[in-house]
Amino acid sequence: MSAPKLPVRNTWLLAAALVTASAGLSLMMPWESSQASEPAAAPAAAPAAVSVSVAKVEASHFTNWAEFSGHLDAINRVEVRPRVSGMLLSRHFTEGALVNKGDLLLTLDPAPFAAEVARAKADVAAAKARQAQAHNDYDRAQGLWKTKVIAKNDLDQRQNAALESDAELEAAKAQLQTAELNLSYTQVKAPIAGRIGKLTVTEGNLVAAGPSAQALTSIVSVDPIYASFDADEQTVMRALSGISAADRATSQYGAVAVELGTAATDNTPILGKLQWVDNQIDPGSGTIRLRAQFSNAGATLIPGQFVRLRLGQAQRTDGLLITERALGTDQDKKYVLVVGTDNKVQYREVQLGDAVGDLRLVKSGLKAGESIVVSGLQRVRPGMTVAPQTVPMEPKA
Repeated sequence: MSAPKLPVRNTWLLAAALVTASAGLSLMMPWESSQASEPAAAPAAAPAAVSVSVAKVEASHFTNWAEFSGHLDAINRVEVRPRVSGMLLSRHFTEGALVNKGDLLLTLDPAPFAAEVARAKADVAAAKARQAQAHNDYDRAQGLWKTKVIAKNDLDQRQNAALESDAELEAAKAQLQTAELNLSYTQVKAPIAGRIGKLTVTEGNLVAAGPSAQALTSIVSVDPIYASFDADEQTVMRALSGISAADRATSQYGAVAVELGTAATDNTPILGKLQWVDNQIDPGSGTIRLRAQFSNAGATLIPGQFVRLRLGQAQRTDGLLITERALGTDQDKKYVLVVGTDNKVQYREVQLGDAVGDLRLVKSGLKAGESIVVSGLQRVRPGMTVAPQTVPMEPKA
C-alpha cells in the first residue's frame, strides 16, 4: 500500500521553510566564525595629564604699602621786604635761581644812610669831648672840696655833669650803631637758602620798609621738602602700630617709611620718613592729615607739586602672599586650586587681606610650602591629575 500524499499546498510551504532555515544557518555561521577569529579589543588608554603652571606658597617678610595723593610744601617760605625805605638801585640775582643764605639780592641807595652814619660819628666825637671836660671839672672839684674852697653843692653838680656826659656818649654811640645798621640794610640779603621768585619792582623805584609794605620777592626752601596727604584712620593706625608710646608722645615717627613718586620719578621712588601726624580726625572725611619729609638735594621737587605717596609701616609684616592670577571666584567666595604631592588638584577656599603690590595677602586657607595653580585655572578641575610646571609666584619684570 503506497504512502499517503501530502496536499500540494502543504508541500510548497514545507519546502520554503527548509530553504529559509538553510539560508539563516549559512549567514550565521560565517559571522560566528569571524567573531571567533578576531582577538578581544584592548582597554581605552588613560587621558594625558594637563600641564599647568604652579608656584610654591612661601612665608614673606614685607611692608604693606598704602597709596595716596598729596602735594609738596616748602619747609620755609620768606617774603623779602626791605628794612629801610629808599630807592632801589640794583638787583643781584636771577629770578627763579637757587640762592644761599646771606647772598646779596638787592641794593638800595646808601647815600642818605651813609650821611646819617657820618653825623652819628660826629655826635660821638662831640660827646667824648664833653665827657672829658665834665670829668676834668669833677676831678678839680674834688680837690677843691677837700680844701673847703667850694661848697658840697658845687661838687655834686660837677659830679652829675660828669655822669650825664657818660650817658650822652652812650646815647651817641647807640645812634651811630643804628645809623650803621640802617646803612647795612640798604644791602638786602637772602634770609634763607632756597629758590627765589620774581622781583615785583624794577630798579629806580622807591620802596618802603615795614611788615605791611610790598614784598620785593620771595624765597622758598627746597631741601628738605615736605609732602602732605590725607590717609584713612585704619591705614594710619596700622602704620603707627609698631611705634612705642614714648615715641608717639614726642612725635617721633621716623621709623615709618614713606615713598614719593612723580611722573619723572616713577621708576626710582624717593624714600622719606613720616614727620608729623595731625592731632584729630576730620569728621567729614574720616581721614587724618599726615606730613612726610624728603631729601631734595637736586631741587627737582617743587613746592605745590602734586605727587603720589606710599605709606609704609614702622615694622614689617609676616604673611603668605600669592599672585592675583591664582585666584578664582565662586559666587561670593575666593578660591585657589592646590596641587598635592600626588599631582591631584584640590579646591581650597581662602580668606584674603590687603593687596601688597601685585600680590594678595592670604589670611587663611593656605599653608607655607603648598603649591597652587597660577596659570590655566580654566583647564583643570578639582580631582584631576595634572603635570605641574613650577614657576615663580611673582614673575620677573
